[in-house]
Amino acid sequence: MEGNANLYALLAAGFPADRAAVAIETPTRFYTWSDVEEISGRFANLLQALELPPGSRIAVQVEKSPEALMLYLASVRAGLVYLPLNTAYRESEVEYFLTDAEPAVVVCDSANQEWVGRLAEKTGTANVYTLDSDGTGSLALAAASQPGEFVNVRSLPDDLAAILYTSGTTGRSKGAMLSHRNLSSNAEVLHKYWGWRPDDVLLHMLPIFHVHGLFVASHGALLAGARMIWLPRLDIEQALHYIPRSTVMMGVPTYYVRLLADPRFTRELCANMRLFISGSAPLLKETFDEFKARIGQPILERYGMSETVMLTSNPYDATLGERIGGTVGQPLPGVMVRVVDDAGKELGEGEIGNVQVRGPNVFSGYWRMPEKTREEFTADGWFRTGDVGRWGGDSAPANYLSIVGRSKDLIISGGFNVYPKEIELLIDDIPGVDESAVIGLAHPDFGEAVVAVVVPKAGVKLDADAMMADLKSRLANFKVPKRIYFTDQLPRNTMGKVQKNVLRDQYA
Repeated sequence: MEGNANLYALLAAGFPADRAAVAIETPTRFYTWSDVEEISGRFANLLQALELPPGSRIAVQVEKSPEALMLYLASVRAGLVYLPLNTAYRESEVEYFLTDAEPAVVVCDSANQEWVGRLAEKTGTANVYTLDSDGTGSLALAAASQPGEFVNVRSLPDDLAAILYTSGTTGRSKGAMLSHRNLSSNAEVLHKYWGWRPDDVLLHMLPIFHVHGLFVASHGALLAGARMIWLPRLDIEQALHYIPRSTVMMGVPTYYVRLLADPRFTRELCANMRLFISGSAPLLKETFDEFKARIGQPILERYGMSETVMLTSNPYDATLGERIGGTVGQPLPGVMVRVVDDAGKELGEGEIGNVQVRGPNVFSGYWRMPEKTREEFTADGWFRTGDVGRWGGDSAPANYLSIVGRSKDLIISGGFNVYPKEIELLIDDIPGVDESAVIGLAHPDFGEAVVAVVVPKAGVKLDADAMMADLKSRLANFKVPKRIYFTDQLPRNTMGKVQKNVLRDQYA
C-alpha cells in the first residue's frame, strides 16, 4: 500500500530524534518537538471528535502564536482543510469568507468572539472557539482533556490541505485550493535548494495567515528539524536581539529597509546568518545594493504566489549562479515557467510578456469558481499568473526572471503599452526619491495617462518639473508621467505590497 501523502507525515519525518530539543522559542516560552506533536495531537483529536465530514474547512482568524501554528498542523493531520484569515479583515469581509467557504469550525480571538459568533450563527457554522496570542482560549481548554497521541489521517496527494483567499484587488476574493502534494512538493524542493540544515535557527517574524510565513518559513524549519525563534511581528529591538543567534531570516522588503535604517544592524551582528530571504513584494535594487554593501552578503529574492507557493528563486548555492538584484532568479527544480505574448507565443530573452507556470506546486483551482478556474488556465494546462515579466536583460543571465508588474497594472496610453516598473526604477534612481508608484488614470485623449506618485526622502523637497525633464531625457515621450504627485507614504497591504488600486481611486 502506498505511503500516506498527508503533509504532516512528510514534515514530521524531518523532526529530530531528540523530541526534548527546542522546536519553537518565544520571548517567554520554549516549545519542544514533543510539544509540537502533543499540542497538535490534542487539537486534532478535538477536531476529530466533532465528527466532521472529510474535507471540512477550519476557518481561523487569530493573532500569531505557536498554538495557532499547531492548530494548522492539527487540521492537516485530521484530514481537514485549513483556512487562514488575515487578522486585519473586518466583519463584512469575514462574513463573505464564512458564506463562501461554509466552514465547519471557526476559531477567532476572544476579543472578536461576539461578532464572529453572530456571523457563524448567520452563516450556519456550528462550532466556534477562541484562541488568543498567549495560547489560551476555549479551543485550548476543550483540547486539554484530549490525548496528545494522534494517528494522522491517510490523505491522498490531491486531497485539499488549505484554502487561501487572495486579496481580491480586482473583484471579490478567490479561494486558492492547495493540496497536500502542492505543499509537500514545494517544501521538499526548497529544503534542498536553500540548503536547510538541522542546526539552522529561523528568525520568524512574518504573519501566519499568508503563504510566506505559514508555508515557506514554517515548513522549511519543520522539515529540517530546525529551531524557530517566533516573534509576533517585526520589532527592531527584538530583531537586533535575536539576529546574532539566528542563521536564516525571511522578510518582506520593509523589514530590510527598517533594519538598514538602524546603525546597530551591522556585518558583525549578522556573522552567524547564512541566508536572508525576501519576498511578497518587490525588493528595490537600491535596498539590495545597500544591504550587500553593509552586511557583506546579498539578500536572496524569490517569487511565488498564493496559488503556487514558490516558483523561482535566486540561487543559494553559488555554483548555480549569483544573486542578482532586480530579478527573482531561476525556476525552481520541477517548476516550469514561460513568458508569452497575448497570443500565447513564447517570447525570447529581454522581451516583456505574460508569465505562465506549471508544476506539482500549482493549485488545482479556485474554490467554487469553475469558470474563473478555466479562465486562469491555458488549454495546455499552464496557470496564468497575471504577472508580466521577462527573461534576462539588464545584465541578468537569460535563465533569470524579472517581474515587470501585474498585467492589471499595465497602462495603455495612446495605444502604447507602458510597464510601470520600468518608470518606477528610473524615478527611484533620482536623488531625493525614497520610492514611487506609477499608475494609469483615465484620460480623454490617451485612454489612460501615466501618473507617478512619489515619496520623497525625509527632509527633501522635490521639483516635479525637474523630475519630468530628467525622465524625458531617458524615456520615450508616451512613458513620461503627465503628472507627479508627492505623498508621505504609499498604501500597502499587510505583506508590504503597494496597493495600486487604492492609488487609482485616490487620484482618479
